[in-house]
Amino acid sequence: MSDHRYNILILCTGNSARSIMAEALFSVLGKGRFAAYSAGSHPTGKVNPFAIERCESLGYDTAKVRSKSWDEFAATDAPHMDFVITVCDQAAGEVCPLWPGTPMTAHWGFEDPAAFEGSDEEKRKVFDKVFRQILNRVTLFVNLPLHVLDRNAIQHELREIGNKPAGEANEQH
Repeated sequence: MSDHRYNILILCTGNSARSIMAEALFSVLGKGRFAAYSAGSHPTGKVNPFAIERCESLGYDTAKVRSKSWDEFAATDAPHMDFVITVCDQAAGEVCPLWPGTPMTAHWGFEDPAAFEGSDEEKRKVFDKVFRQILNRVTLFVNLPLHVLDRNAIQHELREIGNKPAGEANEQH
């Protein structure tokens, strides 16, 4: 097995919920194989407290989690990215910065739980649902034998995971 550590950047518009939860999932489920980062095209400047709850439920250290611009990762001194994944429709349709090293890219769309309006209990349920959907896709990806697949096969799998329905019926239990 390879000891290679992959850098992965998860992008969204606000970098307040979905991309933050995906960062935590890649970091925890990847068991050291991934250095995960998240950013937004138009960051809100704050992380949604329900996203923080979900990340902490994994045991992910949220002390340094913050909503930040993807410009930080397009800078010349930024980490070289192996993968860039967009997790919301707005970011998928935007022109992304050119990432040094031509990382593999994919779009894994999820509804925006931060946009849901309702009671805290209702919001928590929506966050839990979206978190499980992201969990399912991240689990599929981190379990790929990346060390034996070539670039084309990895790119194909990365995109195919995003094409799988994210709905409740497709969750792994």
